[in-house]
Amino acid sequence: MNEPVRRQTDGASLPIIPDCCNLGTILRVMGVTAVLLLLGAAVLVDVDAWTLRAYATRVTAIAAVGVPATLVSMALLCPMRRLVNGREQWRQWTLGLSVVGGVTWCCAALQAYAFDSGNIHPLLTALPVALLSAVIAAAFFHWLRLRQVLLQPSQAEGRLQALQARIRPHFLFNSLNTVLGLMRSDPRRAEKTLENLADLFRVFMRDSRELVPLDEEVLLCKEYLAIERLRLSERLEVIWQIDDMPGDALLPSLLLQPLIENAVHHGIEPRMDTGTVSISIGKPGEKVRVEITNPLPEPDPNSTAKKRPSNNMALSNVQERLALTFDVEASIQYGPEDGQFRVLVQFPYKKERRQRNVRSNFDPDR
Repeated sequence: MNEPVRRQTDGASLPIIPDCCNLGTILRVMGVTAVLLLLGAAVLVDVDAWTLRAYATRVTAIAAVGVPATLVSMALLCPMRRLVNGREQWRQWTLGLSVVGGVTWCCAALQAYAFDSGNIHPLLTALPVALLSAVIAAAFFHWLRLRQVLLQPSQAEGRLQALQARIRPHFLFNSLNTVLGLMRSDPRRAEKTLENLADLFRVFMRDSRELVPLDEEVLLCKEYLAIERLRLSERLEVIWQIDDMPGDALLPSLLLQPLIENAVHHGIEPRMDTGTVSISIGKPGEKVRVEITNPLPEPDPNSTAKKRPSNNMALSNVQERLALTFDVEASIQYGPEDGQFRVLVQFPYKKERRQRNVRSNFDPDR
């Protein structure tokens, strides 16, 4: 009986086959492949007849097999990886090495048919090349998997730091004090606020390695802002621009909420007048684009209070989690711009495939 397919969060081991759809993986593989081709050509050229022309000819001959074989193998492994992820490791190894060895065998055999004038059959000539490519691919798979394993402690540490940044004691105490103030004047609203707070902390305790749909993350942010609006009243104004938002896009859990909390904490709380937090989410091309802006605190020349320190913990945590999840395909930019503090997050659009049941709208008076 076959082992059921499991996700990493359900206890499955790390995948053997690397994510060949990821731009970072493609760049790493092609970079190391280029180095191996140059070194292999240097070894195969006859020392007594070594010339720059002979070396260039050997590099061209090896690259004619190695580069197409590498590109085609990654193109095939990109969709095939999903077929064996979560299954027995021997199945993953078999599929991955068979694809690389088979593609290299075909490329080497075609080259032998075209240029080899020897007596050995081209398929036999290509066999050692295919076996060597499978060995090199096994080393690649192990190296990239070991890199993932080494990043796991960093991911766990980043998760703990993110939780500390998100669940600040002052937010919990202020929210509870707000609820206590509403208990007598507006019991129904106090009850709904406690429900929102419970939803927040339920998500806070969830495994942050799990990818969630973007619309779930947005609903969570709206619940958070509803609690903050009770506390800050008319001082907090929020503008959502999400008509073009791809709700099924996947992203790490609690990626946007710390950024919005940062905007409220540093852009709205120090102000005495109304401040606006603007959140814009869209999908230009194949990437999801999230832009969050908040006003910069106005300096008071007559104030002797100590300047509120900048807190980049949430920004650095988001940057680290983006790199761990999407590698070089995601980015975050932030800084002051025209009197506003602007955060721009971009990550690849990966659609959700499983069925789910999620509220499509948030009603603060639900």
